[in-house]
Amino acid sequence: MTDKTPAPIIAAEGWHVLHLFYKIEAGQWSLLSTEEKIAAKTQLSELVAEIRSTEDVQLLTFAMVSPKSDIGFMLLGADLHTVNAFEKRLTQSLGADVLTPTFSYFSMTERSEYTTSEAQYSAELMTDEKLDPGTPDHEAKMEAFRQRMAKYMKDRLYPVLPPWPIMCFYPMSKRRTDANNWYAKPFEERRQLMMGHARIGRTWHGKILQLITGSTGLDDWEWGVTLLAHDLLNIKGIVYEMRFDEVSAKYADFGEFYIGLQVPLDELFRRVLL
Repeated sequence: MTDKTPAPIIAAEGWHVLHLFYKIEAGQWSLLSTEEKIAAKTQLSELVAEIRSTEDVQLLTFAMVSPKSDIGFMLLGADLHTVNAFEKRLTQSLGADVLTPTFSYFSMTERSEYTTSEAQYSAELMTDEKLDPGTPDHEAKMEAFRQRMAKYMKDRLYPVLPPWPIMCFYPMSKRRTDANNWYAKPFEERRQLMMGHARIGRTWHGKILQLITGSTGLDDWEWGVTLLAHDLLNIKGIVYEMRFDEVSAKYADFGEFYIGLQVPLDELFRRVLL
């Protein structure tokens, strides 16, 4: 390490996540010569390849739907310095003033504080299934639970996101008004509400891949929600159904929604007329 190389900033658990959305300044792009345009697209293509070949880093690229933005990136990585450096290079990748940021969001993958613990699951086995600790059936179910939770935590903290074609992103926070102050409710009541909320989400398994990232103290909202799907109706369906659940109906506020399509970079260039 040299004086110019900062020490990595790696969290005790979880990855750093950036959602980056840009408008293409068509006027600025039109001023470039054909050779300059080819060089700019080559530069972005090489940067995308470099990012994707970097250890503990992922990059998804999107053609964004609607004039809110043209190009979107979802950048995930272990080292905040690496993520930050790639973010700056992505912004300048097509040349000065070609990409204008329209929205960005910084968050981290995290475990939920409402996740069922081993002690809670063991107690549920005793209450619901009359299985006492130490019995073969109880131990078998506990081992299966540990394996499920290990996979769940890995998927939540260190996700490998698939190339599903549709992405929906939106930020959200829990309300803190006098009438519906989520943070004033007892923990066990909040946990029970979130368990019901999660049960609804699980009914969409196989149709929706959901990643919740935390941003309290990092950005203007408290969580970022990324949904991946093959059918846009499933995006509409899960968001609509969730809004009738008490957790959303009484205690959630939502930011703007962004829809993107995962496409190869050459198709992205064609799509946005570069």
